[in-house]
Amino acid sequence: MRGWMRAACFAAAAVTSVPAIAQTRTILEFADLQGWAQDRHSEALSVFLDTCRDLRDPDWQTLCATAAIWTDAKLFFELHFRPVLIEDGKPMLFTGYYEPELLGSRYEGGPYQHPLYELPEEAAEGPWLTRAEIEGNAALEGKGLEIAWLTDPVDVYFLQVQGSGRVRLDDGTAIRVGYGGKNGHSYRSIGAELIRRGEMTEHEVNADRIRDWVKDNGDRGRELLHHNPSYVFFREVSHVPADQGPLGAMNRSITGLRSIAVDPDYTPLGAPVWIETDGAEDLHRLMIAQDTGAAVKGAQRADIFFGTGKAAGKRAGAVRESGRMIVLLPIQRAYALAEGI
Repeated sequence: MRGWMRAACFAAAAVTSVPAIAQTRTILEFADLQGWAQDRHSEALSVFLDTCRDLRDPDWQTLCATAAIWTDAKLFFELHFRPVLIEDGKPMLFTGYYEPELLGSRYEGGPYQHPLYELPEEAAEGPWLTRAEIEGNAALEGKGLEIAWLTDPVDVYFLQVQGSGRVRLDDGTAIRVGYGGKNGHSYRSIGAELIRRGEMTEHEVNADRIRDWVKDNGDRGRELLHHNPSYVFFREVSHVPADQGPLGAMNRSITGLRSIAVDPDYTPLGAPVWIETDGAEDLHRLMIAQDTGAAVKGAQRADIFFGTGKAAGKRAGAVRESGRMIVLLPIQRAYALAEGI
């Protein structure tokens, strides 16, 4: 589950200098990156090209133009970037996220009783009603904001956690929804709350266990969901081709196992990032920072996008791993950052 919260911010994509809040910045050699020589760098270069044209700074624009005509992807990264390890004193944490596929309808009725809402005008102004107030008081009924209706309130909740998904409708068609805004309240982890209550241990908590607990506990399950006052609204993004991933924070499709969500206060959006996970996934590969998340905070913090559907969700939900991430920056930018310029 995406660091206990998944919500992309559709801000303008601009790569800026990493601020001085990072404690250490160490320039490494590519030989220091475990598994670098074995990766399929051409895949990462293709993903880099999807968003690099949106980067505004001249050095990134030059690199993007160069990348478009480069044939040796590994050599391109080695000649034009330097690996920079940015640390803030906190341990590395990798989590995973995915794009769910759910069953739904355009109309309320039968099993389809739980709506996905568009952002109401009043919620766009700042802190608005909490999740409990929205759901408990039927605050949005009759406003015509329903995009679709799902069969399970837990599916609605976890779709909000992921921030985007596909809904297969009962008429045989399908729609895609993406993040459309939120109610202005801070996110609270229901996984952490289950641990606090003694219902689960830290090692037991994952998306499937939480989902089962909520479903098995009736009113207590609904009350647990209301522990999180944050509420995510959606927008329909069915214009995104079915063979491409959902939109990330740069408003471009993201790619399974090549896109990650980062904290843009440390890692520039659009930058290549080398990851080394230390756990069951054991991923050593070049990713592109194309997304953000409300719980993705810190220099050594990343959320790995695993793709679409149930299998991707199972992998993503099990990831909670240590390791390290190293940002690849244009050469002059890397040395200036390391020197604190």
